[in-house]
Amino acid sequence: MTQAPLLVIAAGGTGGHMFPAQSLAEVMLARGWRVKLSTDDRGARYTGAFPKAVEIDTVPSATFARGGILAKALVPFRIAGGVLSALTKFVSDKPAVVVGFGGYPAIPAVAAATLLKLPRMIHEQNGVLGRVNQAFAKRVNTVACGTWPTTLPQGVEGYYVGNPVRGAVLEKHAAPYIPPGDYPMELLIVGGSQGARILSDVVPDAISRLPEHMLSHLRVSQQARPEDLDRVTEFYHTQGIQADVRPFFDDIPTRMSEAQLVISRSGASTVADISVIGRPSILIPYAAAAGDHQTANARGLVEADAAVMIPESQLTPESLAEQIYNVLAHPQGATMMAHAALSVSKPMAAEELAALVEELAFNKQ
Repeated sequence: MTQAPLLVIAAGGTGGHMFPAQSLAEVMLARGWRVKLSTDDRGARYTGAFPKAVEIDTVPSATFARGGILAKALVPFRIAGGVLSALTKFVSDKPAVVVGFGGYPAIPAVAAATLLKLPRMIHEQNGVLGRVNQAFAKRVNTVACGTWPTTLPQGVEGYYVGNPVRGAVLEKHAAPYIPPGDYPMELLIVGGSQGARILSDVVPDAISRLPEHMLSHLRVSQQARPEDLDRVTEFYHTQGIQADVRPFFDDIPTRMSEAQLVISRSGASTVADISVIGRPSILIPYAAAAGDHQTANARGLVEADAAVMIPESQLTPESLAEQIYNVLAHPQGATMMAHAALSVSKPMAAEELAALVEELAFNKQ
């Protein structure tokens, strides 16, 4: 009996890498493939939502971004150990394709595939290649892009497939949009853990500056870091604003589908969620993001007139309040923004990425 082809997915330990990796795994399993995930100890903590049929393969890796001098000196040796481990496993169970999603934990599997000349590709979620994907862009057969345009090295062609989204987001694809009006309105504020403090500092103050007739209809859901929870909650309470403030929402697709407006960082996964569900947004790129990739991520929605972008350097309670008011006070314009977001969405991104995997496996590019 012929064994099903094997896909090895190599991904780092952040949601930005792991969500699209999980989506691809689900599609490939449905297509009859075997799937293994190659990650490190940190990445293994994010695998709880992966299908049980996915074999989790933990290999040594490391990053130069954390630790002291000794830890950084040991990084090349840990990575080399990971590559050797991956090589051994690939020889005994040869993958048909290896796909890297970025992050240092992706290095061992993609490097081993390169050394063995196995069919291999990378998927870049952001509009600027991360360090690891930058290193492999000219050494793989295919470069799939989640954001378009993506800045690529000279001579490298990218295939725009979009960023695969979770099933819970797909279930809310093109959910009917209720424009803002004189009835309960939902405002969703989400931000990554990095640099999210500025949202806790500015957003509540901005909302409090809205006209009273608007505030009386407003209900706020805001993510805030644990250390900011009490002060943000207290501020909304003293202002008489209905607000649900938590460090994490496990029902963001539902809250986003019910929102009249989303205020957010522009991480690749969040931008994909906003476009697939189809909601107006105010995007505040994280200024310290490597290569300013969050600005690149926001560009597609902004150019489609689906979002307003406010750079951190220009973010004040006054500037944000003005933009919130502009959306909520113009129902027709807000509806047009929602439709524009849908127009640039890629709800079938996981399927398109899976098609590239099978083309690479069976056509032997």
